Amino acid sequence: MNPYEKKRRWKLFLLAFAAVIGAASVFYSDFFVKKMEREERIQFELWVKGTEKSSQIFEDALYAEVLNMITSSSTVPVILTDTTGTKIETYLRLDSTKTNYVDATSKANYDPGYFQRELSRMKKQHAPLPINYMGRKMLVYYKDSFILTQLRYFPYIQLGVIALFLLTAYVAFSSARKAEQDQVWVGMAKETAHQLGTPISSLMAWVELIKSRFDAEDDPLIAEMENDIKRLEVITDRFSKIGSKPILEDHVVFVVIHNFVDYFKLRTSDKIIFNITGDEQVRAMLNVPLFDWVIENLLKNAANAIANEGSITVNIIENLAKEEVFIDVTDTGKGIPRSKFDAVFQPGFTTRKRGWGLGLSLTRRIVENYHSGQIFVKDSELGKGTTFRIILKSSITYEPTTTERLS
Repeated sequence: MNPYEKKRRWKLFLLAFAAVIGAASVFYSDFFVKKMEREERIQFELWVKGTEKSSQIFEDALYAEVLNMITSSSTVPVILTDTTGTKIETYLRLDSTKTNYVDATSKANYDPGYFQRELSRMKKQHAPLPINYMGRKMLVYYKDSFILTQLRYFPYIQLGVIALFLLTAYVAFSSARKAEQDQVWVGMAKETAHQLGTPISSLMAWVELIKSRFDAEDDPLIAEMENDIKRLEVITDRFSKIGSKPILEDHVVFVVIHNFVDYFKLRTSDKIIFNITGDEQVRAMLNVPLFDWVIENLLKNAANAIANEGSITVNIIENLAKEEVFIDVTDTGKGIPRSKFDAVFQPGFTTRKRGWGLGLSLTRRIVENYHSGQIFVKDSELGKGTTFRIILKSSITYEPTTTERLS
């Protein structure tokens, strides 16, 4: 199992564990909410019975005093209506800042809209109880107390705050870790470039010595050796640019890709056919050494995916509507499962025994961070092949100069 898969499984495990804790918290809180809800229902029923009893013993003038004695410990808001449930007769424990006690003779602060809204909420929450007070039949509605309402929503607010805290902590630690990894990567890259400088210079001197001693100026093998040394210089230049802002210049995309493919195909199996198709004039802002690295990684992966014979096609398309350049690299290899389309770009992901799993990760970094583009698996089918798509912003199209020609 590669490191990325292990990391992914740990993340899923921790996420599942957090979900279990959250579900347990909600369940436990819901248990107390239901228990408190039952207690409020019992309290409400006792209030109804007490009110009925008080009306049989005391006169109307004593109603308010008796009612206050019975309900002094209650916090449940109550509204009494006629038997149709439409006309409000009286209420208890509603918002005192919005209304005063309402009776038949005093309605100075009566707000029909507020009462109707409260009555509507009560009807949605609980079924009413009938009450017989002073010979009149009425219906009594109530709603959850403020404390019960708070307790009902508290677990979700708590989970939301915890989730926000964890997300903030995760982003902060991930950013710090990524910055640290970038520093290590940049330092290693620059040190590699520095270490390669001396042997490359020596190789250049040795080639010149061989040419002069053996009169091999036109020897094709020496020419290829020089090409490889130049290639090492390009690689050294790439590593030295890591961590620095690259300089982008206007280039014909077809020319840049064609030049690299000419070099690459001589160092690949003769059974693989290379094709470059599409628009030969479209231009884009590129850093050629870094962009060659992108094409190299894609071509290497494509060549490794082809078991015996096959083909690799690079198709260049200009999207005039969006002023973009599409570069599709298609091979006839073994393909990639759809579930791995995103995973292939993760550091450490590889299907080869000796692979490091850094090629496509580095490719995405170069395309997205240095060229402000995109790269993704456009399509793949097991046993038939894969297509990677690069999207770059196109620059102004014009005829190539004499210095921009195929090498």
